[in-house]
Amino acid sequence: MPVKSFQGERAKIGRVTPSKLTVADIMTRQLVLFHPEQTIHEVMKAFVKHRISGGPVVDIEGNLVGVISEADCMKQISDSRYFNMPILDKTVDHFMTISVDTIDSQLSIFDAASKFSKSSRRRYPVMEHGRLVGQVSRKDIVVAAINLKSHTWHQG
Repeated sequence: MPVKSFQGERAKIGRVTPSKLTVADIMTRQLVLFHPEQTIHEVMKAFVKHRISGGPVVDIEGNLVGVISEADCMKQISDSRYFNMPILDKTVDHFMTISVDTIDSQLSIFDAASKFSKSSRRRYPVMEHGRLVGQVSRKDIVVAAINLKSHTWHQG
C-alpha cells in the first residue's frame, strides 16, 4: 500500500536576495547620539555604559555635525598629560571629527563592504535624503554575510 504524503504545496517565501540587501536592511537604528555641548566626560561615561566606541554628533535639529570616538578621546587624553591640562570639562565640539564620511541607506551591503575595505573606518553614519537614519558597522556587514551563507553570492 502506498504511503500518502500529507505535506501540502510548499509556501513561496519571499526572500531578500543578496544583491538587493541594502545598508538600510542591516543598520542599527537605535543610536546613542551626542551633542556638541556635552562634556567629554559625559561622552566617555556613555561609551562605557552602552558598550560602544563612538557615535554621531548632532545639533538641536538632529543634523549630523560630526562623529566622536574613543580614538578622538585617546588623542586628547594623551595630549592633556603632555600639556598638563585637564580635558574632562571640555565639550565634544573640541574633540569630534567634523569631516564625516557617511554611507547611503540604499547602498548594497557588497558596496558597503568595499567602502569599509578601502578605509580604516569602523562605522559609518547612514543617511537617507540628507537625514541621519542609522549607523552601520563592519560587524553589521560581517553578520549579514554570515546570514547570507544559504544564498548564492552571484550578483547576476
